[in-house]
Amino acid sequence: MTPRRAPSVPRSLLAPLAALLCLATLLSAGLSPAAGGGASAPGLSRAETLRLGERIYRDGILSSGEPLTAVVQGDIPVEGTMFSCVSCHLRSGLGSFEGDILTPPTNGDILYQPWDSHMETAKLRRGTMEGTSKQRKRTLFYLTRMGGFPSRPAYTDETLADAIREGADPEGRDFIGVMPRYPFGDRDMAILIEYLKSLSKDPSPGVTDTTIRFATVIAGEVGRRERDELLVPLDRYVRIYNGHLRRQTRKPTGARADEVVRLLPADSKPRLVSLVVWELKGSPETWRGQLEGYYRKEPVFALLSGITTKEWRPVHEFCEENAIPSLLPITDLPVVSEAGWYTLYFSKGYYQEGETAARHLARTGAPVSGGSVVQVYPDTPEGNAFASGFRDAWSEADRAPLLEKALPAGTHPTREVLEEATGKGRRSVLVLWTGREAVPALDAMTGGDAGVSTIYMSATLLKEGLLAVPETLRDKTFITYPYGLTDTGPGMMYARKKVTPQITDQRIPGKVAAIYPVLTEIFGFLESNYFRDYMFDIVDASMLVVASPFERITFGPGQRYASKGCYIVQLSKGERPELVRKSDWVVH
Repeated sequence: MTPRRAPSVPRSLLAPLAALLCLATLLSAGLSPAAGGGASAPGLSRAETLRLGERIYRDGILSSGEPLTAVVQGDIPVEGTMFSCVSCHLRSGLGSFEGDILTPPTNGDILYQPWDSHMETAKLRRGTMEGTSKQRKRTLFYLTRMGGFPSRPAYTDETLADAIREGADPEGRDFIGVMPRYPFGDRDMAILIEYLKSLSKDPSPGVTDTTIRFATVIAGEVGRRERDELLVPLDRYVRIYNGHLRRQTRKPTGARADEVVRLLPADSKPRLVSLVVWELKGSPETWRGQLEGYYRKEPVFALLSGITTKEWRPVHEFCEENAIPSLLPITDLPVVSEAGWYTLYFSKGYYQEGETAARHLARTGAPVSGGSVVQVYPDTPEGNAFASGFRDAWSEADRAPLLEKALPAGTHPTREVLEEATGKGRRSVLVLWTGREAVPALDAMTGGDAGVSTIYMSATLLKEGLLAVPETLRDKTFITYPYGLTDTGPGMMYARKKVTPQITDQRIPGKVAAIYPVLTEIFGFLESNYFRDYMFDIVDASMLVVASPFERITFGPGQRYASKGCYIVQLSKGERPELVRKSDWVVH
């Protein structure tokens, strides 16, 4: 039965009020009683019910395998994969807000409890603003501005089904107009409702009554200096955070033992942070077993940073299969894929430099008539990452065919090898993913009017050899440079035309420092909602622009690479060369 609309409340006012109301209830989610649980849809096991419910919620795919249908603007049917629940309510189900659009939480712990406007507003006002999280401050602002919210009774399975199908709360009041209506059949509705009851219900593993546990992963090949550059600042951050948290509950001087000033809201239960080190030894093929051993011994809520010079894939796959967030590991060999949720990388690493070179070449013009594009790289994980990035982006550009030559690991390109690869005298474009050891061979083969017309190389691979590129090659050599070139810091648009190359490797300290504001944002909103998916929901919605060795780091919904760009530069003439910027930060 379609709920009767309440004529006493203007629909234009109820839309924003309903959204704000449900956002505010997010703050008491950690205190709510369990909304059922343990049930399953008819004919299905509990595990299968939750699996199918997750697919409906996240992907918009019904139990039959068909896409669900959503109805928008009153009567327009659209494929539900475009309007799946996760698009607005997020993976955690705890809702979001962006600008003036507020999306309510949809997990059972909130839906299945009543909302009392006066009581919930009073909860938000408890404690001083010093001890109030960002989430509470922002919601209290909306409460004050809007002048309160209408109360509602708790949902039941029946009223929740009506709400999803008809778009009205248990009192019969219409939801905000942008929310689609979903004409589910009874089976799929039962599956979805059971999933919503379990969504963000129990704290994720790694959370105790007093502590939220994190780990950082360090591979055995990492040197002592690099290890300390990661661990020392992370440990300092944890000590400062825990010290600040302990000061929120303190005993005033001269007070009795039972007199304690609570600066934190009475219903807030923040945890202290602990950080352990998971050291991985031996070859990456053995890392998975080591990770599982650490996790069985003491589960953690998430991985903070981490470092290896090898591929991150074993850690990535472990995190995906165990639903463990991995926040900004320091690696140049991340997993490059459109799939996956639980690892947030700084960038695509070496792959990103390769694709930037290909896009720059495609944008600036194909090889001269009779020439070719030749990619030469070592047959190593590093070389293959650069080559894959270039190959994939060049294929998308649909330009001249790409010729490739993989060098055996440990060998250096000689003049003869390069001339054979490019075809002497053909005016080829040479994409060379090696270090300074290739410069003498390049200098010998490109003299006069023969040989190579354009060269692409990597500043990451050249390192100090960047300054060793001779003047005879500088006009034709383009260099991928994945770090910042701005005068006024990351995120600003005032890039200098020239800049002195930074040879000293400051990437590790700069990357670790970039994690601090992200953690501060997470802890400011996490409060008592210790759910792993909510952690990354916070990051996705943060819109942070973070200082780092990169030009800028930004976050957005579903994005898993925080740095999206890479410069193309050249070296200026003279004995003290500078980098000359030849592209924007993002090359399309």
